[in-house]
Amino acid sequence: MIPEFKGLSLKSMTKKFVLIVAGGSGSRMNSSVPKQFLLLVQKPLLMHTINRFAACDPTIEIILVLPSSQFDYWKELCIQYNFKIPHRLVAGGIVRFESVKNGLSAIGEEGLVAIHDGVRPLVSVETIDRCYRVAAEMGNAIPVMPVIESIRMIVGNGSLPVDREKYVTIQTPQVFQVTEIKKAYESGFEPSFTDDATVLEKLGIQINLVEGNRENLKITHSTDLAIAEILFLNLK
Repeated sequence: MIPEFKGLSLKSMTKKFVLIVAGGSGSRMNSSVPKQFLLLVQKPLLMHTINRFAACDPTIEIILVLPSSQFDYWKELCIQYNFKIPHRLVAGGIVRFESVKNGLSAIGEEGLVAIHDGVRPLVSVETIDRCYRVAAEMGNAIPVMPVIESIRMIVGNGSLPVDREKYVTIQTPQVFQVTEIKKAYESGFEPSFTDDATVLEKLGIQINLVEGNRENLKITHSTDLAIAEILFLNLK
């Protein structure tokens, strides 16, 4: 069961940031174009992702973390598609952990920072807002969804059924207090880190789960892009 947080109000003076991390390639899409630049409804999907945060709150400071080798291409796309939502570019690292750390280093103020996958263009404005609001009151928030499929655990050469009610799937944006998540990322990478929340948990901080939205899929394969196109058109 996902906890409900009702009646929470975002503190009016809280500065909000978002790191949109987009360091993927097109290898699993069988494309020479990095997946964040593939077209979704006639526009690079990364632009749809950025637009979600601007639509939620135009005061959110948007920081786009890309490989430095992609900066020029991205700037050309912005001109080509007349994309004018204000944002800053920060060079990513070799792995996602380094990219997030680089993005965090570009923030010089206190506030709340959302960390979001660039290839999740269908996150809802409601999910974004809910994550910021709960993080403002509780310190952090990550969106999740209940598991709807039956699942099994692999044990040796066999498998065992498990209770899906005890599990959730994790989404982004994951929202944190800037000071806390910066401190967490200073500790260095560990193989046990599966997302930003697990980095923060290393400090002994409890993670707050909030409801995400079912359409908020991470586009990794070509079938994901096809599904996203259908969802996008039906959600408009």
